[in-house]
Amino acid sequence: MSKTVSKTDLIKKIAAKTGESQAKVGDFLNSFIHIIQDEVANDHEVPLIGFGTFYRTRREATTGRNPRTGQPIEIKATNQPKFRAGKKYIDAVN
Repeated sequence: MSKTVSKTDLIKKIAAKTGESQAKVGDFLNSFIHIIQDEVANDHEVPLIGFGTFYRTRREATTGRNPRTGQPIEIKATNQPKFRAGKKYIDAVN
């Protein structure tokens, strides 16, 4: 069974490894996340060599069924954020 590492845990680990304060690391991590979200929202890929690529795909509108009533429903088109792991990251996990 895998253990979950929270954002707070991640901040603590980065602070311990770099010697920076948790507040500074927290600010950096929040900025990093917001920049990735903004870039992907603007349809830009964000490749991080050795880690992976954040990108956006388009899911077209489809017709589905309401599971309770069986009536057809329209499912609107949406943008989906995606992450494709890089080879080094995949190798590290395996």
